Amino acid sequence: MPSFQSSGIASGIDINGLVTQLVATERAPAAQRLQRYQDQIDGKISALGVLKSSLSTLQTSLGTLKSETVFQVRKTSSTDDKVFTATATPSAAPGNYNVEVIQLAKAHKLSSAAFATGSSAVVGTGTLSVAVGSATFDVVINSTNSTLASVRDAINAAPDNKGVRASLIATADGARLVLTSNKTGLASALRVTQAGGDGGLSVLVYDPGVSTTLTQLDAALDAQAKLEGNLVTSSNNIIEGAIDGVTITLKDQKPGTILTLGVSNDSAAAIDRVKKFVTDTNSALVTMRSLRSYNAATKVAGPLLGDSILRDIEAQVRRELITPATTGVATVNTLASIGIITNADGSLKLDEVKLTAALTGNFDSVGKLFGAADGVGKRLSDALTRFLDSSAQIATRTETLTQNKRGIERDRSALDARMNIVEQRYRKQFQAMDRILTDLQSTSSYIAQQLGSPSKVK
Repeated sequence: MPSFQSSGIASGIDINGLVTQLVATERAPAAQRLQRYQDQIDGKISALGVLKSSLSTLQTSLGTLKSETVFQVRKTSSTDDKVFTATATPSAAPGNYNVEVIQLAKAHKLSSAAFATGSSAVVGTGTLSVAVGSATFDVVINSTNSTLASVRDAINAAPDNKGVRASLIATADGARLVLTSNKTGLASALRVTQAGGDGGLSVLVYDPGVSTTLTQLDAALDAQAKLEGNLVTSSNNIIEGAIDGVTITLKDQKPGTILTLGVSNDSAAAIDRVKKFVTDTNSALVTMRSLRSYNAATKVAGPLLGDSILRDIEAQVRRELITPATTGVATVNTLASIGIITNADGSLKLDEVKLTAALTGNFDSVGKLFGAADGVGKRLSDALTRFLDSSAQIATRTETLTQNKRGIERDRSALDARMNIVEQRYRKQFQAMDRILTDLQSTSSYIAQQLGSPSKVK
């Protein structure tokens, strides 16, 4: 319960104001010390976050350099990209390949005869068995769903539909039911039979060699192409595996015309990756230099000046940048050998002309320089992974500092409690003084009154 607070009645002293000032004066040294400590902790936590973010950005750049296969980007070309296009993985061997697109894959498509009364025409009852390749599903048609539109809906809604789409096409002579396989290729060809009921479903049968009342609009076809004169087929219009690491997408058929598929090293993409690596490495180095800086003129130090974690990380990064790779050719075993040199201030500088020449003459060796087991990119990426691990020093130091902040809050609470006791003590002292003054004033008034009164003679 808060105590009653008042100004000194007898003394005329502003007890509330005086107590507040005395408590504030006594509190100030401890409060300021706690605030300075918290500011230091906040600065270090923020600095470690900046360091971690910078290292994460650098590690992302290394994601495209830390393995040979990832580095060795391939690009493709087609002499007629309206006929085919292609993509290539790093496993594709650079070279030119002859391509002839004979036919495209097609989905099987069937159509019924026209029903003059349209979608409401009653077809019949029974069971339709629809096969998509080797998979078959049944559709039961009874008197409640025997119209052309209902048959369409029943096929589409069948829970075990194996991959066929039914639709109605309105023509001048009526409505037609069209069945289309959801997949291209011979393996997804359609077959439709019927059984039971009133026999009306016989107009929807397609069973080559037995009975065909449906008309074939498009035959089921596999794609066919010749690669280097060898016939290859595909159930869809994508050819994979015929050329190692190359995927060819067929767009149009052009039998009899030989086109060229080119696969080559994508030096432009490699240059962009290396440039980003240099930029992000310099950014990380600048960040680390700033965090450990000291301005002699202003006497302002970076938040991690002298910090062992920062010192170890910076030393490791610089060591990995200058250590040669032993895999590959001797002429391409350091960053300097491909045009990445170190400036006087420790930053990296890229000679793009020299890098281009290195990629032109030794593309795979440049990939090894970065991505081999002992490559710069691989080693540096592994080091960064260790630095950024949740159990690594950055994380554990941050957690320790966070715990220290919680300790400061406990110290503040203790200081508040202690100052509350001090405040109560001061109030009691001043209130006691005020009571003494009140008593003295009363006594003084009484004496003065007695001394000033005339004596009475009896």
